[in-house]
Amino acid sequence: MILSSNIDTAASLVHHAGEFVGTAAFAASGALLAARRGLDVVGICLLAVATALGGGILRDVLGGETPPVAFTDLRYVATALGVGLAVFVWHPPARLTRWPLDATDAVGLGLFAVNGTAIAYGYGLGAPSAAMLGLTTAVGGGILRDVLAGSIPMVLRADHHLYAIPALGGAAATAALLSADMYRAWAGVLIAVAVCAVRLGSLRFGWHGPRPWYIGRGSASDDRG
Repeated sequence: MILSSNIDTAASLVHHAGEFVGTAAFAASGALLAARRGLDVVGICLLAVATALGGGILRDVLGGETPPVAFTDLRYVATALGVGLAVFVWHPPARLTRWPLDATDAVGLGLFAVNGTAIAYGYGLGAPSAAMLGLTTAVGGGILRDVLAGSIPMVLRADHHLYAIPALGGAAATAALLSADMYRAWAGVLIAVAVCAVRLGSLRFGWHGPRPWYIGRGSASDDRG
């Protein structure tokens, strides 16, 4: 009984800290990409903040929570800026901006998919809408990061590994548990870990989402009017 209580307490602390951990993880992914592109301190901090807060701001605006939490609780901005400045001062070598970038992005993806859905559900939305806003929270910052860095967002690239699919799965699982009144902090932690693991597994083993059968056969580029 005591062990179960301790597990729940630990999971609850991790869950409540998830927003800040996810913020720091996404900020790191944005700052590392900026460093990889050779941007200055402004570019590094801008990508760190945009990546960390973009998805949450979209979630709050679409959910009717205005002004967004990122504008009323400056701890989120301070966390993102702190990570951005740390990356700027550290100036990581190029080889360390690849795998750490993917790892921090995967952590942020899992945490934001779960926390974003839980927060959206707390706005009074139904499970499907909450899951969609959870997905928005998870991928929104990454989309802003890639656009600001001059890249096609990875979530839109057919040649990229799984990204939106694990986030959607995590958001849907969270929303389903919330709707059934079965959601617990430890379940949220497990779902976030699963999303992160699938994302990293896709990078390691080359998993991709399903593509049209004609991709790669020349049909897609064959314009016959």
